[in-house]
Amino acid sequence: MKYGTDILKQADVLAAFTEDAPQLTRTYLSKEHKQAGAYLIGLMRDAGMTAGFDPLGNIVGRYEAGVPFAPVVMTGSHQDSVRNAGRYDGLFGILSPIACVKELNRQHKRLPYALEIVGFGDEEGVRFPATLIGSKAMAGLFDPAWLDKTDASGVTMRQAINDFGGDAEKWCELDRRNGAPNSAHGEVVAFVESHIEQGPVLLNDGLAVGVVTAIAGATRLRVTVTGLAGHAGTVPMGARQDALTAAAEMVLFVESYCTQNAGLVGTVGIMSVKPGAVNVIPQDVEFTIDVRSSEDSLRADAINAINAEFTVIAKRRNVVVVTNVFFSSNAAPCDAGLQAQFAQAINAHGITPRYLPSGAGHDAMVFPAVAPTAMLFVRCGNNGISHHPDETMTAEDAEVATSVLLHFFENYQPPQFSASSAQRVDRQI
Repeated sequence: MKYGTDILKQADVLAAFTEDAPQLTRTYLSKEHKQAGAYLIGLMRDAGMTAGFDPLGNIVGRYEAGVPFAPVVMTGSHQDSVRNAGRYDGLFGILSPIACVKELNRQHKRLPYALEIVGFGDEEGVRFPATLIGSKAMAGLFDPAWLDKTDASGVTMRQAINDFGGDAEKWCELDRRNGAPNSAHGEVVAFVESHIEQGPVLLNDGLAVGVVTAIAGATRLRVTVTGLAGHAGTVPMGARQDALTAAAEMVLFVESYCTQNAGLVGTVGIMSVKPGAVNVIPQDVEFTIDVRSSEDSLRADAINAINAEFTVIAKRRNVVVVTNVFFSSNAAPCDAGLQAQFAQAINAHGITPRYLPSGAGHDAMVFPAVAPTAMLFVRCGNNGISHHPDETMTAEDAEVATSVLLHFFENYQPPQFSASSAQRVDRQI
């Protein structure tokens, strides 16, 4: 086995860089982030790349092309984690392409493009109230107001970046869109990300890998329901203005609607009830809703239906409901041409390509602002559980996925290169 066993061992090493052992938690700009980044930089350099931290704490490794003035293909994923995380979310998408470069370098083989591997410092948004910080900077979507956001200890992102050894004021230099200052490193012509599925589809289908069609868009609502408190023993059932029973009916509607309409998922993740006494009718309830779909129109229809039905429920139960959107992102379709090339790479390994959307967000979802984007999904075990210590994958699947990714890299032709040009490069090296 060329790749799989080593990748899983490297993931085990990275799991030791945690803020709350024996659990795995690694947040943006922490000491453990720097330790994990240094380890990954070492792997990149050993594989034949130049590598280091950028001003915002991302790590960037570069394997130079076989020709001058070549374009760039970017790949990678995130090195931060949720709290009490698994070992492979994000990190597999860094370790797998490093293994590909190590094999290319072993063969003294260069590509008709420079290959850059990025370990993004923050995707999960655990420490600061912002997500996809590193990838959004590279996609020209960084909001400088984020630098003044604080963590739970009152440390601003600006201070944390500078204490880490970065330079918060250089965020604009990370922009990799064509024509941006950092495009001097070469025009980025594709971004691809390899990632564990974080779901059971590939597992249930008995397939090691799959091609992502789109990354789902998401809308998040904060809902407040206001009724009237009263004594649990003296207010008749028919006279109550119970905010919690109204909210419960609303929650069940979210489940019912998203179940009956294919292509949607809906989740109520947080709920608070006040006054929160065993003998008092609930007066104030607040809860969140997360609705996702790879089709923006389906998601918009769902939000409209939810608002309409909540109004009906509130009127019937004599309570007041208010909904506010606090987060919204559009779906990110993956490039059809890159999907086809991933499918060819999978076919070359004797596997029938399986196309599936991603319900989870990824760094790749912001890169259509830079270049055509695609994702390769890899099977994970334990019914697809992720963001949890029981997240798992096999060395055999890591082997297959890395081999498929290497096949993609070896056969991808940048838009401005013809097949004959690529053959000349092969002869030169």
